[in-house]
Amino acid sequence: MLNVFIGWDASESVAYHVLAHSIIRRVRRPVSITPLCRDHFPFFTRKRGPLESTDFSLSRFLVPYLSGYTGYSLYMDCDMVALADIGELVEMCEYEGSKGEQAVWVCQHNYTPRTATKMDDRVQTVYTRKNWSSLMVFRNNWCRNLTPEYVNTALPLNLHRFAWAKDHEIGTLPLEWNWLVGEYPPHPLSKVLHYTLGGPWHGAYRSTDHAEEWLAEYHDMTGADFYPLSHPPRIPPLEPRSS
Repeated sequence: MLNVFIGWDASESVAYHVLAHSIIRRVRRPVSITPLCRDHFPFFTRKRGPLESTDFSLSRFLVPYLSGYTGYSLYMDCDMVALADIGELVEMCEYEGSKGEQAVWVCQHNYTPRTATKMDDRVQTVYTRKNWSSLMVFRNNWCRNLTPEYVNTALPLNLHRFAWAKDHEIGTLPLEWNWLVGEYPPHPLSKVLHYTLGGPWHGAYRSTDHAEEWLAEYHDMTGADFYPLSHPPRIPPLEPRSS
């Protein structure tokens, strides 16, 4: 079973479902996809900080714990679309892990964001190892220090800058598995597109680079074109769960 965890934020629900759809229709082995929704984890008690642009900014580091510290798990931000079989990515890490000491694999970006805001005016935080944690393959047994207690209390930058792993334990993935749309030039051979500044589901990024790939995936999923409503209908709140 290929275990995939995708960040969930109610404001980007459509992005989550398009990414899941793109994974399912290209993968060639059984896959289990789990949304990282804060409401599902009563043990994740820390409040969302002012610099956290999404609900899953820190909950992503719970993936090894949620996987029982066994096997390999893939984490992805929801603002992505998979254009290749992500099973190949995990298999690459499984092979390297069989003969090395990596605890986690990431695309090791080396860039400075070109904008001060992203995703319709959310603050763009700048730090070293920016976007390394947006796609991670965990070797779960080697990440036992990522406990709920640690994730609840660690400094956010210590989590995102991988203070919990030794440098030699951080494996490298080819950048085409996490291609930063808008930060990098268009790349026709990208395997995972990451709309880190904002995707076509955000009004200001309707015509961003590689918008056509995401829109095509949405069309394949729904059979319809994507036309965001300027005034979406109000959705009644969910009834509270019975105790």
